[in-house]
Amino acid sequence: QVQLVESGGGLVQAGGSLKLSCTTSTNIFLTNIMAWYRQAPGKQRELVADIHIGGSENYADSVKGRFTISRNYPKNTVYLQMNSLKPEDTAIYYCNVKPPKNEYWGQGAQVTVSS
Repeated sequence: QVQLVESGGGLVQAGGSLKLSCTTSTNIFLTNIMAWYRQAPGKQRELVADIHIGGSENYADSVKGRFTISRNYPKNTVYLQMNSLKPEDTAIYYCNVKPPKNEYWGQGAQVTVSS
């Protein structure tokens, strides 16, 4: 019933940019903090950024100044604009609510940044 679909991943060189999209249901979108998480091989999943109902944004220190989270109400979509990408940004990126619900985890979007 619940579906969170990520798109926009890919392979880029260091310094490049990518924009991820996550589309969900109206109910989830309007009643939850939306967030992007990522997990690199062998590492714990971490919170990258989130956006509150009122529009306030929060970012992990590692991406602050490079990533921007935003939302589109009519489309029930959350975006993550990633600029100045670094090899350490390589991971699978997931969209979920905050705090995350286990049932919402999907396949994610693979982001690979080459040196």
